[in-house]
Amino acid sequence: MRIETILFEASDWVPNNPELPVVLYCQAIADRADLATAFEERFAENGWEDCWRNGVFPYQHYHTGAHEVLGIARGEARLLIGGTGGRQIDVSAGDCIVLSAGTGHCRISGSPDFLVVGACPPNQTADIRTEAAGPMDWQTIHAVPSPLADPIEGSPGILTRAWHIEG
Repeated sequence: MRIETILFEASDWVPNNPELPVVLYCQAIADRADLATAFEERFAENGWEDCWRNGVFPYQHYHTGAHEVLGIARGEARLLIGGTGGRQIDVSAGDCIVLSAGTGHCRISGSPDFLVVGACPPNQTADIRTEAAGPMDWQTIHAVPSPLADPIEGSPGILTRAWHIEG
């Protein structure tokens, strides 16, 4: 597994979170016939709850009330992370990406079978924001509690180290 962390400053109307990097896990889970179930089980083991299966919206958005993990269960896609001035990232089955609250993301393109398993830490709600963040949004983003564990590696893990979460 290769892991990369990426920090994004605010970009156009997308706030991002310049204090908490995006974490990209290339081939976080490999060689599994049912990656969707494997991601759901791994996320649940590490305290990331209320898994859902879908895709990634084809328009730029962010969440003020939750951190979000996206496990790529099937197919491949090109995502734009970090708003209009962000970075295009190619993902494929087995990859995983953690987005801190406020981080912009959208799907630029994807294979017809593209499937994502998503989850959030307990008691967090992934609202969908498509407009510029105001002062209250910034307060909400910075008040979102840190997860207790890395969704892939548990605790300690790269996320807990990159986000300076004490275990």
